[in-house]
Amino acid sequence: MHRSRFYTLSASCPDQVGIIAKVSGFIAEHGGWILESSYHADAVTGQYFMRLEIKADSLPFLLAEFRERFRSAIAEPLQMDWQINDSAVKKRVVVLVSKQEHCLYDLLARWQSKELDIEIPCVISNHDIFRGFVEWHGIPFHHVPVTADNKSAAYAEVQRIFEDVRGDCMVLARYMQILSPDLCAAYPRRILNIHHSFLPSFVGAKPYHQAYERGVKLIGATCHYVTADLDQGPIIDQDVIRIDHSDSPEDMVRYGKDIEKTVLARGLRYHLEDRVLVHGNKTVVFR
Repeated sequence: MHRSRFYTLSASCPDQVGIIAKVSGFIAEHGGWILESSYHADAVTGQYFMRLEIKADSLPFLLAEFRERFRSAIAEPLQMDWQINDSAVKKRVVVLVSKQEHCLYDLLARWQSKELDIEIPCVISNHDIFRGFVEWHGIPFHHVPVTADNKSAAYAEVQRIFEDVRGDCMVLARYMQILSPDLCAAYPRRILNIHHSFLPSFVGAKPYHQAYERGVKLIGATCHYVTADLDQGPIIDQDVIRIDHSDSPEDMVRYGKDIEKTVLARGLRYHLEDRVLVHGNKTVVFR
């Protein structure tokens, strides 16, 4: 990460000759200094992906004017799906949690140490057990119970809170509820979740115990964007660790928690740094 302020331009468009030349030429034409660049051409989908970091003070205009000039000169002619963000503006991350604490604790520790340089305007939970811990960090806590009878109203309240605090994205830190299709549709590519690697083989309660009975030798986790299709959203990051016959189900649960929180934090960082580009259900992640 650069010390000086920079803009991150991320984009995808139909592949063709001259994309890099047009984009970099536009930036150079205005005196822009490219600090980092990444590109990928997908031969199967015919889509081109790019990510550029541009030194902010090298440009003669502010970000709003850059957006207007780039849109008309480059993005529209190339049919780009694109965005540009300012490193000086911290992303506002709303965390949702249920009863498992490991991902919440890890995210707050990374936030407190500035490893994740973000703002956490609030934590939302369908249980009240972490109120004291969250408020000890100086973060507002919202208890929004979810039952079979109130799901529509509960998710409307979650959405109201998210809008009120001007959230940029939601992170489901082991939030053990299925979000409504309306809530998923309201924030495409702005809600992140994790699931263990045993899906779809071991569903329901105690997946680690089911995996132990079958002699599984790998434990993993997937960080992905949330869609209305449960655990089927575009994949951001994955990882695995190897185990063997000497590991008990309790060991496996502990290893699983370690890898879940690591993958969630890493996936969130990729998202915050605009390193994840999505076309359909395909993701390109510039690490």
